[in-house]
Amino acid sequence: MKLKEALEKKRFAVTSEVQAPVDEEPEALIRRLEMVRGRVDGLSVPELEIEGIVGDSLKTCDLLKQNRFESIYQTTTRDKSRPQLQKDLLRAHESGVENLLVFTEDYRITGDSLQEMMFFHVDAAKLDSVLTHMRQGRTVEGDSLPGSAEFTVGSGVESGWGKNVPDLEMKEMEEMTKIGTGYFLTTPVFDVDHFERFLKRAETFGVPVIAEVMILRTAGMAQFLNRHFKSGMVPDWIIKKLAGSPDKQKASLEIFGDIVRGLKDLCQGVHIITMGGEENLRLYLDAAKLR
Repeated sequence: MKLKEALEKKRFAVTSEVQAPVDEEPEALIRRLEMVRGRVDGLSVPELEIEGIVGDSLKTCDLLKQNRFESIYQTTTRDKSRPQLQKDLLRAHESGVENLLVFTEDYRITGDSLQEMMFFHVDAAKLDSVLTHMRQGRTVEGDSLPGSAEFTVGSGVESGWGKNVPDLEMKEMEEMTKIGTGYFLTTPVFDVDHFERFLKRAETFGVPVIAEVMILRTAGMAQFLNRHFKSGMVPDWIIKKLAGSPDKQKASLEIFGDIVRGLKDLCQGVHIITMGGEENLRLYLDAAKLR
C-alpha cells in the first residue's frame, strides 16, 4: 500500500528513515531491510553532506523502489533558491519519487520571534511556488515540463510543549495546510501526555499527524540528546530504565513499545528513527505490534 493510500484510508502509517550508502555497497542496505518489507509504508532518505561526504539520496530512493519499498525524498528549503529547489524536486520526480518530506524550520532560533516568522514565510512561499508550478506542468521560469508533477508532501513541524502555548508552530502548520501538505511529521516524541496537548491544537487543521519515535538503545544516547539538542527532551524515567536494566535491548524494546502503544489512539502513524540500527527494526516493530 502506498503512503498516500494509507493516509487516505486512515490506516496507522509506519515509516522509517535510512541513510544513503556512502562507504558500503547499496545492496547491504537492502539486506538489512529485507525483514521489514511490507511492514512499513515508506522509507525516507535525507540529503546527506557531512564534511564533504555526499550521499546520493535520489539514487537510494530509486534503489528502494526497485526493491519494492516506498521511498520518501527528504529535503529542506534552507539555503536553497527557488531554481535550486525546483531542480532537486524535478530530479526526484524524474526518478519516480512520489513522496516528499520537507523541512522549513532548520533556521529556528528560540521563541516566537518576528525574525523566525519572516524566515518561515520566505521558505514556505518558495516551496509553494515550486510545487504549484510543477503541478501545472511549468517551471518557475515559465517553461513547459513534459507533464505535471504531483507529490504527497509531508511537512516537518515542532511538537514541543513548554510553559507557553506554541503559537509559532500553529502559524507554521496553518501555512503548510494552505500549501496542501498531506501530513505533518513531528519532532521526536518521548512524553505521550505532553504530545496529546499538542495534538489537541493541531487537530484543528484536519491534517494527519505522524509522530517521530526515536529508538534509544542506551542511557548515554538519551543523555546526549538532552545535552546537545534540548534539555529535558528525554524524560528521566527513560534514562533510569536504560541505565538500570541488565538487558539494554529488552529495556529499549519495552520503552519503544510503550511509547508507540500510547500514540496509536492519538495520531495517524509513527516515523521510526533507528539511529543506524536498521537490522533491528523488525524487533521494534514486533515489540509495538506494528504489523
